[in-house]
Amino acid sequence: MGKKTIAKEGRSVQVHYKGTFEDGTVFDSSYDRGQTIGFTVGAGEMIPGFDAAVSGMKVGETKSILITPENGYGDHNPEGIQEIQKNQFPENFEFKSGVVIEGAVGTQPVRGVINSVGDNTVVVDFNHPMAGKNLNFQIELVSVQ
Repeated sequence: MGKKTIAKEGRSVQVHYKGTFEDGTVFDSSYDRGQTIGFTVGAGEMIPGFDAAVSGMKVGETKSILITPENGYGDHNPEGIQEIQKNQFPENFEFKSGVVIEGAVGTQPVRGVINSVGDNTVVVDFNHPMAGKNLNFQIELVSVQ
């Protein structure tokens, strides 16, 4: 078995995966799309728990893992929920619960979801949608470059 058959830091890999929440609901699956995803092991392109799980895998190997919030998208942070004045939004903006807001603060992209709408303000949750959740993954290492 050659060195290129094991996923190591700095190597490009292609993986198939299926991600589920604790109740078994599938939130994403490369199998369903019929397309692997690629990333460089150890480069910070994936959530830490996924990256760490792939490191050391051999081509053709599959594994099931549980990623806790601290190794995934972080804890749900109450400070990520903010009340914003409606006059800070563009004219004719649709103020409705569930509406996704995307923009930037400086050069950093931000994404939030409107939780509630008041007379003059809206409450927006800027946490990642999967923050605070345990995530199950089934991973298959398809190739290593």
